[in-house]
Amino acid sequence: MAEIVDQDPTQQILQQVSKALESGRFVHVRRLLQSMEPEDVAHLLEASPVRSRDTLWQLTDPELHGEILEELSEDVKDGIVAQMAPESLVAATEGMDTDDLAYVLRSLPQNVSRSVLDQMDAQDRQRVQAALSYPEDTAGGIMNTDFITIRADVDADVVLRYLRMRGEIPEATDALYVVDENNFLIGEIALTTLLTTQPDVQISEVMTDADEAITVTMDDGEVASLFERRDWVSAPVVDENNHLVGRITIDDVVDIIREDAEHSMMSMAGLDDDEDTFAPAVKSARRRSIWLGVNVLAALAAASVSNMFEGTLDKMAAIAVLMTIVPSMGGVAGNQTVALVIRGLAVGHIGQSNTRFLLAKEAAVGLMNGLLWALIIGSVVYFWKGNLVLALIISTAMLTNLIIAGIAGVAIPIFLKKLNIDPALAGGMALTTVTDVIGLMVFLGLATIFLA
Repeated sequence: MAEIVDQDPTQQILQQVSKALESGRFVHVRRLLQSMEPEDVAHLLEASPVRSRDTLWQLTDPELHGEILEELSEDVKDGIVAQMAPESLVAATEGMDTDDLAYVLRSLPQNVSRSVLDQMDAQDRQRVQAALSYPEDTAGGIMNTDFITIRADVDADVVLRYLRMRGEIPEATDALYVVDENNFLIGEIALTTLLTTQPDVQISEVMTDADEAITVTMDDGEVASLFERRDWVSAPVVDENNHLVGRITIDDVVDIIREDAEHSMMSMAGLDDDEDTFAPAVKSARRRSIWLGVNVLAALAAASVSNMFEGTLDKMAAIAVLMTIVPSMGGVAGNQTVALVIRGLAVGHIGQSNTRFLLAKEAAVGLMNGLLWALIIGSVVYFWKGNLVLALIISTAMLTNLIIAGIAGVAIPIFLKKLNIDPALAGGMALTTVTDVIGLMVFLGLATIFLA
């Protein structure tokens, strides 16, 4: 019996769309896109080459453009938005969440962004300009201005009648915010509490204090950490005077966590976390060449160490054969520590109070692993080459480099963080350079002293 292999639904649809586009069946593609959810259309666009992507965008329902833009990655979104006319952007962004709309406008040239703002109604323009006034990576930059406020001196029945009169409430609303006449945040009441409270009970009697409101200047990473620790669905955002200015919902936080994870993963390879998989080759080559150039400098630093011991390498072929083992083992061990420390920095587990303990712990790990692998590699080299001195030299170099790798794996990310340099971007390269240089220096230095 033939084996049935399940295929990714996105790839199935992508194949159907590609065949339909190649045969010119645009009406069929339009119908197919209309039957899909906005998030699925966005996923399809991200999985399509640029030429097909432009055609697909033209065939999508204009009424869904705003919802699709909200789901796209930044690089793909920028490419599509750059080709849209201002009036089309205004239509697409109607009803879009404030934070998503602010991001779209930030990615546009200033004159185009101003043109889009001018075509909005006064209320939408005001809320977007308020979001644009805050940095993108702060609570103010990711907050939404769609929320419900009530007063503390009204009864629960009044609030319930008000909600029925509204007809709908903003998405992800789990609480109503209680403010005074000056819009100062004084508390909140959960919807579950409101629904189970007697109608004649005043809100002031059942509300909770808003003692953990998020400030507009808080870093988005700190916001995500708070949501994780408190298990929030939403949280109010206040300015420096405790005026309620917006709220952050769990879907925004999920986006932050996902973007941070993608950023760390892609930065380890020197790539932009929002780089388009199907970007033009010239654009991708230009971006990657910068990081390759930095790595060339690091490789030249390690090569210069080998060059210092050229005479030793000429005299003993065995040294040349074995010289890559020590820096390779140090690089692997050090990168394990770097990954652990970067994660600890990202989630707020590492600070001044525990850095010294972490350094000692990773040095001890390096010592234990160093002793183990020094014994193993030394034994292999002794039985392979029949040279006890060479075996002792490589064992000593292995032990030294693994200890250094553990210490450097902690120190380098923390040092880069203090310099406001992304540890995920530069930590791995800096660590590899250190372990290569130290490993080669110790191994070739000892070989020069005792063998050459």
